[in-house]
Amino acid sequence: MKELKTDALWIHLHWLTVLAEQGSFTRAAERLEVSKAAMSQKIKQLEEMAGVALVQRTTRSVRLTSAGEKLVEDLRAPFSQIAQSFFSVRDSSGPLRGMVRVTAPVAFARQQLVPHITGFLRQHPQVRVQLEVSDRLISLSSEGFDLAIRHSNNLPETHVALPLCETRALLVASPAYLAEYGEPGTPQDLHQHQCLYYPRGVELPCWTFARHEAASEQVTVSVSGPFATNNSESIRDAALDGLGIAMLPDFSARAALENGGLREVLPQWRTVGAFADKLYIVRPYAAQVPRAVTEFSHWLRAAFQRDS
Repeated sequence: MKELKTDALWIHLHWLTVLAEQGSFTRAAERLEVSKAAMSQKIKQLEEMAGVALVQRTTRSVRLTSAGEKLVEDLRAPFSQIAQSFFSVRDSSGPLRGMVRVTAPVAFARQQLVPHITGFLRQHPQVRVQLEVSDRLISLSSEGFDLAIRHSNNLPETHVALPLCETRALLVASPAYLAEYGEPGTPQDLHQHQCLYYPRGVELPCWTFARHEAASEQVTVSVSGPFATNNSESIRDAALDGLGIAMLPDFSARAALENGGLREVLPQWRTVGAFADKLYIVRPYAAQVPRAVTEFSHWLRAAFQRDS
C-alpha cells in the first residue's frame, strides 16, 4: 500500500471545513477565492485518499456524510488554534493588514457607513473590507462574516455587541403632501392621512407615540396607506414623491430633512417601539480577534461618536 503523505492533506482538509461551514461548493469557493472546479477537485482527491465518501452532493446543496462530519468536528479545534496563532504573530507588529467582512442594513450602509469605511481604508491601505448590504439577519459564523451592524434590541447572547450610535424613528412627509392634505396636530389625526409603513406580518399596522415632556402618556393609533415595504429607503422615496406620511429611522431621513425634501411631522411626540434606539457592532465571540477586525470596530465607534 502506498504510504500516505499527511503533509499533502492540509489544504484539502481545510477546504473541507470551509465547505462544511458554507454548505455549498459555490459559497465555499467564493470564501476561499478559488474556482468552484478547484474546490470540487480538492474534495474529490481527499475522498480518494480517505477511501470513503465525505460529501453527499445534490443539485442544490451538499451535506457531509457521517465520516465527513466526524472528520470536520475533529479538525475544528486544531484549525481554529492554528489560525489564532498565525494571526496573533502576524498582527503583533507591522502595518495593519487583512480582510474584514461586514454586513449592514441597506439604508444605513449606503448613507452613513460607507464614508467611514473609505476613511479607514485610506489610513490602512493593506486592509481590505468586504461589505454586504442586506436587511435580512445574516448568520455571521455560517456565512463567514467578521462583523455585523445591527439595528435591533434583540441581539444574540453568543455574540459580542458594542454600541455604535443612538438612533430614533421620525415621522416625516414632503412639503407638497402637507400643503395638499394638511399637517396632523395629534397622533389621532393620522387616521385621516395616507401612511407609509413597515409591514409586520399580517397584523394591522399601528404606531405608538409618547409626548416628549410626558413619557407615561402614550397613544397608539391604527394607520393605513397605499404603500408598505421592509426597506426604509423605499419608504423615504415614496414620501419624497408625496405619497404620504412615513415613519423612518433618522439615518434614512437625515439628508432629505437637511435639504428640505422632507419635513418632520408631530415633532412634539416621539415614537415608541417602532425601531431599536441603538445601532450595534456585533461579532461572534472568539478568544482571539484579528487585529484588523478590532481596529475597524474601534474606528467606526470613534467616527460615529464624533458625528453624534
